[in-house]
Amino acid sequence: MVTVLDNRQTAGVSPRPRHPEKANRPDTAVLPKPDWIRVKAPVSRGYAETKEIARSNNLVTVCEEAGCPNIGGCWEKKHATFMIMGGICTRACAFCNVATGMPNPLDESEPASVGRAVAAMGLSHVVITSVDRDDLADGGALHFVRTIEAIRAAAPGTTVEILTPDFLRKPGALEAVVAARPDVFNHNLETVPSKYLTVRPGARYFHSIRLLQRVKELDPTIFTKSGIMVGLGEERNEVLQLMDDLRSADVDFLTIGQYLQPTRKHHAVMRYVPPEEFASFETVALAKGFLVVSASPLTRSSHHAGEDFERLKAARLARHA
Repeated sequence: MVTVLDNRQTAGVSPRPRHPEKANRPDTAVLPKPDWIRVKAPVSRGYAETKEIARSNNLVTVCEEAGCPNIGGCWEKKHATFMIMGGICTRACAFCNVATGMPNPLDESEPASVGRAVAAMGLSHVVITSVDRDDLADGGALHFVRTIEAIRAAAPGTTVEILTPDFLRKPGALEAVVAARPDVFNHNLETVPSKYLTVRPGARYFHSIRLLQRVKELDPTIFTKSGIMVGLGEERNEVLQLMDDLRSADVDFLTIGQYLQPTRKHHAVMRYVPPEEFASFETVALAKGFLVVSASPLTRSSHHAGEDFERLKAARLARHA
């Protein structure tokens, strides 16, 4: 396990701690990983090609910044989730490995670079996410809009999924993004409400629920999606209640995955949830009315996003029929 004090090196800038806000926290215990959570190291040709496309366009991917365990499999197939607005987040969630601090100014050429990369990779479906940008008046909403427009200009056949921050206290931001009509609007709850103060202290659970509900009010044709991690100390009944809260907001797609601790300074893994419990969550969630559910130890919100989008469309057609 890496240390939280690893430095981020930026051209022309002195190295700085990746997570300065966590530096003085005591080390947490590390549970040994069970066999079902292990993945192979990325070494394929497709992985190297995807990495080169991201580098040549000066793009950041959440696959790398968040230390996603599925990076090898996704990049081998030229699937990547682009993280716009830089690699520095204004929040300090206890689970997240993205660097914390004051972000750099927005790169106005970034939307066009994302569009070029999507076209170069020949993607049929792309996921765009971002760091939290509480420093911006609109939370980065206009940058999302410009990125969606750039992708549609460069790759008209590509469907666009966005994974947004909560735009907390940013009036009009959500409305602007929805007006750009992404095909899927994803905003992750991350955990159950009782864990927000320790896991996601900068966010508000019911604000996130309301944000997802508001998307459907503004444009019922947009698929909505949310995800959580388990293994943070939540109770089963809390997860079931969260499902009901999401369904009350008419959310279409739920993802549930195992929390993996980035470093000893991050929130500890309280337990590794076995595969059969994930299967049980999936069964219950489908019974509650979600169109699509993905629940497994290695499920992440953008894993197999293209295939899942096709499942969403088919499930909606079947329900309407």
